[in-house]
Amino acid sequence: MTRTPESPFSRRALLRGAAAAGVATATTGAGLVATSTPALAGPAGFPSYRYVRDAFAGPLRYNPTGEFIFPCVRGVYDKISGYLGRYYLYYAPHDAPGGICLAYADRLEGPYTEYANNPVVDRVLPTTTVSHVSSPHVVWDAPTRQFYLYFHGENFTTRVARSTDGIHFTDETPILSTNLVPNTTETSYARVFEHSVAGKGNRYVMVFMGLHTIRPGTRKIFWGWSPNGWSGWQFAPNPLVSPSGDGLTDVSAPHLLKRNGTAYLAYHGNSGNMYLTEIGNNFDREVHLGVFHRPIASDNGRVASPAFGTDGGVEYMLYEAGPRLDARICVARAV
Repeated sequence: MTRTPESPFSRRALLRGAAAAGVATATTGAGLVATSTPALAGPAGFPSYRYVRDAFAGPLRYNPTGEFIFPCVRGVYDKISGYLGRYYLYYAPHDAPGGICLAYADRLEGPYTEYANNPVVDRVLPTTTVSHVSSPHVVWDAPTRQFYLYFHGENFTTRVARSTDGIHFTDETPILSTNLVPNTTETSYARVFEHSVAGKGNRYVMVFMGLHTIRPGTRKIFWGWSPNGWSGWQFAPNPLVSPSGDGLTDVSAPHLLKRNGTAYLAYHGNSGNMYLTEIGNNFDREVHLGVFHRPIASDNGRVASPAFGTDGGVEYMLYEAGPRLDARICVARAV
């Protein structure tokens, strides 16, 4: 793979100057700094995001570890009938016992109502019992008219399950482990997107965190591809994004964004900030563009695991805020 390293500061300055001409599309929302007044456009012309509310208006019934993180939101109103709300929010605690949870709302902005029978997937799986399940990500597969749920349990195994209603998931199947990616001891926090890469014969890509034994840096972002999102997964042996390009030691929880005719990853770093890197449509670039979003005071020093959506032409970002293992889910709106 040919990589294109570049200074994050010179590239970002150039893009910041051109950002005023950019217009957000309904499928790419992203952000930079949450402030009390509208900020300049972020790297590559993405909008800034400002905190609106916590995702939940009150305490949760199922909250075994005092945290709820890894948001993934999906509009279901145009996919299924009998839905609980127009939008389904999937989330989970991380530490044991974990549990994949569901909430719903009629506005992407929320507030969200907890599903009465959480967790929808627990650590007792059909073929094994694990210490915890966490980091949900859900996609709608139009050809099969099913929701695919990706999650990890343990930290070295990513799994997929499917559902016709977005609530009851079956056929849990391991698809990624450290055995498939050399020099890794963890492979988790996966998100999957429809995106074709030249020469791969794929419809879906996966981006995920791998704990890499080769230095510099420890936790890095890797990727894989599949023709159908369910099977036939293959994984690149080398990192797609390394933390050293951001002056960090660890990066994680990436989300694919498209804009300007190219592809980017938004992800969080051990500094507490989110970052943006251009990877190109064929995942053959690594152009670090700097800080994508910074925590405000109520975020308690850390913003992570971004997820994006558009409702009524307004772009939103859901994210986890607060220290690891003591965080909550927040909603921010593009400004």
